[in-house]
Amino acid sequence: MSPSRPDLPEASALPHSRSRLLPPYRGIVAVDAKDFTGYPAIEHGSISRAIPQLLQTSFERAGIAEVWAERRFPDSTGDGYVFGFDPAKMPFVIHPWLSTLQDVLTEFHLHSTGAVRIRLRVSLHIGPLPDTGEEYDGNGTPRNDTHRLLDSRPVKAMLAASSANITQVAAILSDRCYQDAVVSGYTGRHPDHFLQVPATVEGKQFDQAAWLYVPAPSGNLYDRRILGDRVVEDHESGNTERAAGSRRAGRREPAPQVRNRADRGNINSGTVYGGQSVQNVETGGDYIGGDYVGGDRFGGDYVGGNKAGTVHGNQGDTVHGDKHEGRR
Repeated sequence: MSPSRPDLPEASALPHSRSRLLPPYRGIVAVDAKDFTGYPAIEHGSISRAIPQLLQTSFERAGIAEVWAERRFPDSTGDGYVFGFDPAKMPFVIHPWLSTLQDVLTEFHLHSTGAVRIRLRVSLHIGPLPDTGEEYDGNGTPRNDTHRLLDSRPVKAMLAASSANITQVAAILSDRCYQDAVVSGYTGRHPDHFLQVPATVEGKQFDQAAWLYVPAPSGNLYDRRILGDRVVEDHESGNTERAAGSRRAGRREPAPQVRNRADRGNINSGTVYGGQSVQNVETGGDYIGGDYVGGDRFGGDYVGGNKAGTVHGNQGDTVHGDKHEGRR
């Protein structure tokens, strides 16, 4: 009779060691109250209790009570709340739920004059997360990213810069959520309702493209602190087609490569005060390297008056390669 052998220990969870089934995909919603720590400690408990009550009311009024009733791995964060849900419901969570949440919070403020104001940041994401009904379900990279989005600069700045009388909700969607639910056409909101922003978190190694949505915007929506310099520059220059095309494509447009060359000349890339001149002119005739110099004309480009003041970009033609090629 052979002695019984103990069972082998459970296989290690070391990544890349063996293939395993992916966890089920879940939609993830996380909310956070603005300026929670700014309230006296005695009010923290009432705010923490009110947030899930407001969420439940808003889901019921939006006609998707089952999202709240069937929520997975729910957790109160003190100043907020997070849970998972069936990702098939994500289009309805984006709209009409976010707009309904805005209405519920506005009504709450009307009926709680003199009490605390609860304004919420919301982040939405989709990804695979463990969901077996055990204590540590819901932990993984998608959930971490959901909280990073919630703490990111754009959504915080938007709620801070908007009017407390108008804007009660500012939402940020991960690019995955935006692509799957909005660009696909399943959400009852056009992609132009959303603004692409660079989501970064101070002190964290986090930098992702994300999408800002504010059901009731107020204040200066095109704020450099919120959208980032590139988005603002496109808006201020009137280059809305490029910005809209980038939104529809759901990607960050790469910065263009700029090559400047000025043989025996000047390139202006900032503010210029006073006049400009070129001293390296050959005196053996009216030609410089094959370009005609006559009066106010240089190589066919007219120059009149004194070039002073603010100069934006290159003053002249952009030259790629050798401009004298073909003349030799």
